[in-house]
Amino acid sequence: MAGSPADLMRVNLLMVFNEPDPDRRAAVIAENYAEDVVWHEPDRIIHGRTELERRAAELRAENPDWVFRPAGAASGLDDIGHLGFEYGPADSQPSRVRGMDIARTKDGAVIELYTIVTEIRQPS
Repeated sequence: MAGSPADLMRVNLLMVFNEPDPDRRAAVIAENYAEDVVWHEPDRIIHGRTELERRAAELRAENPDWVFRPAGAASGLDDIGHLGFEYGPADSQPSRVRGMDIARTKDGAVIELYTIVTEIRQPS
C-alpha cells in the first residue's frame, strides 16, 4: 500500500484516522509508517507506531460518530506530503475542526507527521 507522499497522506487520513477497526488500523500503520515515526500534534508529540495506534484509538473514542474528510487534494513534493482536512459529525452537519497534515516520508513510509489545526468551530 505504501506509495508517494500524496498517497500516504490519503492513507493517513482515511485508512488510519477514519478506521474504526483496531486490527485493520494497526495493519495499515505497520505498512505505511516507520517503526520510530514521530507525530507532532498541537498539544503533544507521539513517538512510535504503538503510541500512534493508541492515540488514533483515543481520537476515535472521543467522537465515535465523527469523520475526517479531505479538504482539497493531497499533494506531494520530493519526500513531503500535505493534505488539508475537516473533522466533524458524519451526518450533513458542518465540520467542527479544520486543519492540515504534513508528513516527511522515506522509502514509502511516513517518518514524521505534523498535524496543524487551523480552525475550531463551536456547534450552532
